[in-house]
Amino acid sequence: MNLKSQTLAELAALFKEMGEPAFRAKQVYKWLHSGVRTYDEMTNLPQSLRGKLTENYPINAPEVVRKQESQRDGTIKYLWKLSDGNCVETVLMRYHYGNTVCISTEVGCRMGCAFCASTIGGLVRRLEPFEMLDQVLFTQVDSGLPVSHIVLMGIGEPLDNFDHVMRFLELVNSEDGMNISMRHISLSTCGLVPKIDELAKRKLQISLAISLHGPNDAIRDRIMPVNKAYPIDELLSACRRYYDATSRRIHFEYAMIDGVNDSEENARELLRRLKGLPAHVNMIPLNHVEESPLKPSSRKAVAQFQKILEDGGVTATVRRTLGGDIDASCGQLRRKYTQGR
Repeated sequence: MNLKSQTLAELAALFKEMGEPAFRAKQVYKWLHSGVRTYDEMTNLPQSLRGKLTENYPINAPEVVRKQESQRDGTIKYLWKLSDGNCVETVLMRYHYGNTVCISTEVGCRMGCAFCASTIGGLVRRLEPFEMLDQVLFTQVDSGLPVSHIVLMGIGEPLDNFDHVMRFLELVNSEDGMNISMRHISLSTCGLVPKIDELAKRKLQISLAISLHGPNDAIRDRIMPVNKAYPIDELLSACRRYYDATSRRIHFEYAMIDGVNDSEENARELLRRLKGLPAHVNMIPLNHVEESPLKPSSRKAVAQFQKILEDGGVTATVRRTLGGDIDASCGQLRRKYTQGR
């Protein structure tokens, strides 16, 4: 058991079993959520307790194996080695409103999207709550930059690791921990309909982003295997139920892929699909993946696609490309590292 995956209440119960005073649990909880690497750093604990915790509950902090900083925009990408030797990526992005950390939720991914490097090689394992929390904590510690926003859009499908992700959200939102507001957290899913419904029941104030990337089943089937299990009409119905339950506008991510999903007719069909749903379309210039034949759309196609959506009453923005000079797209750095490059 890793203590950092425990809530304060669970930690208090454990310390009671250990015969320790209740206030020790809160002390340890705050230390763990400040980014310490050893119990010896917890200077207000007795040495005997530090020794007991070290022996029974290792902290297992991640190790930076690669760190790349963009000379263009200051984006920092980390490749972390976990205690079992597996690696995951985290990206720190700087915006006018604060610093955002994009974290991974799994080692690898089983969703098989054609445009994503994260899924090459499949799913290795799901991350524990503390391993997600560590990405935020140690990115903040290493960079010296305070983190105010989190996006769960790195390696892995967050809703495929539902229980651990829900626990992570509870921990990172804790007033005695990092205390990051749910409204400053975005979760991206490729469209696991039953899990979207389960998430809706929790009525969290996070932002939900749907990786749509196509206006119809034919296109989504081609580039996103998950669509064969949960077709687009079923997915959008789940989005409407989510909005009804939470009153939170839904963001739709749309990677612009040359000759695949970027025609004017594709834009008009997308407009029809989203009619009546409070939505924002985040158009993403496709990042090149060596193993994929897919290419990014032209600037002209992107501009025309955006105009059709906005003229039809759907807000659409083109995502600013960050970290293009440091392999900042999901899965690229991990893949190079595992291939010995």
